[in-house]
Order: sequence, then C-alpha cells, then structure tokens
Amino acid sequence: MTLLAVTAMEKLKAIPPGFWLKVLLGVAIVVGVVIALRKVAAMNKVVLAVIVFIVVIVGGVNWIYERNEPAMLTPFIDKIAPFFPSKGSYGGKQQGGPKM
Repeated sequence: MTLLAVTAMEKLKAIPPGFWLKVLLGVAIVVGVVIALRKVAAMNKVVLAVIVFIVVIVGGVNWIYERNEPAMLTPFIDKIAPFFPSKGSYGGKQQGGPKM
C-alpha cells in the first residue's frame, strides 16, 4: 500500500508548478463566477437588462470595427458590417483623394 502512495507522491512532484497555478486560477474564476451570478440573481432585472444591452452593443460594435469576431459570427457580421464604420474604411477613403 505504501508503494502506491509513494508512487502517487512522486507523480505529483513531477507536475510543474505552472500547472498548479493554472488550476488554482481556474478554481478562483469558478468561485468568482458563482459569487457574481448570485449577486446578479438578486439584482433589479431592468438594471441587469440595461447592463447586458450596453455590454452586447459595445462588444458588437468593437467586433464590427476591428473585424475580429468569432468565426461562427462572421456570416452575420458580414451582413451588418456595411452599415457601420470599419477600421480600414477611413484609410481607404483618404488614399483616393478628393472627388470633384
């Protein structure tokens, strides 16, 4: 029985410290998300809806401007992107010169 315990301890010592740091960080994030979700559940739903709306709009406009959206959203963003300014559109207009 002690042979198995020694072997397990040796295996645990062989794991790099960076792994344990990542595990600890992951556990801390999960605990933080649970605490945040409990706070959100007690929040006024109208205020929550306004906060979610603002975050989604800011994130969406950033994706359209920078064109760094996730691959699964590219077809949707391609359809609505012409209605919004993009990062490369201003430089392209400046290179063309004035129109008369």
